[in-house]
Amino acid sequence: MTRTLVHLVRHGEVENPGRVLYGRMPGYHLSARGRAMADRLAEYFDGHDLAAVTASPMERAQETAEPTARAHGLPVRTDSRLLEAGNHFEGETIGSNPKQLLHPKYWSLLVNPFLPSWGESYTSIAARMMEAVDAARAFAPGHEIMLVSHELCVWTARSYAEGRRLWHDPRKRECRLASVTTLTYHDDDLTSVAYAEPCADL
Repeated sequence: MTRTLVHLVRHGEVENPGRVLYGRMPGYHLSARGRAMADRLAEYFDGHDLAAVTASPMERAQETAEPTARAHGLPVRTDSRLLEAGNHFEGETIGSNPKQLLHPKYWSLLVNPFLPSWGESYTSIAARMMEAVDAARAFAPGHEIMLVSHELCVWTARSYAEGRRLWHDPRKRECRLASVTTLTYHDDDLTSVAYAEPCADL
């Protein structure tokens, strides 16, 4: 029986003083704290049997992956399926001022929180994330793979893997910055899901 571990890692903290919902916008890099988180992840994975390190194309994910890849003598591979979820509020500052949602121009985006209507559907996110997981398992069966992605993507993949509904309260996600959600497979069977926060003290 072949045991394969896929580590779904959320990227580290981003430099974003304007509190913009940056989504897929380019030019958003790790903050100093985020770089410390990336270094801590390299320490966390020291001694692990990593056969591949793969990241979303976004700068913050690539930068989070780089120290671990370097420590293991691996390149950072890129998989667009790990990309941040699409969001129609991209470029706005809704997070810092939720009252903006009271403006009528936003109402059409809020009609269906179960889809959700303001961005890429949960089913779409789950499908592409699990495709990335399956590709990672096929690339390095019997080893460990690190996949660096984004909060909603990691949480949606975990929810799907655990057979839970995909719509949820974002405040209840267990997916902090630079956290590690590990899917353990024996052959093609998912046998366990574990969660760790190597950077909780940073």
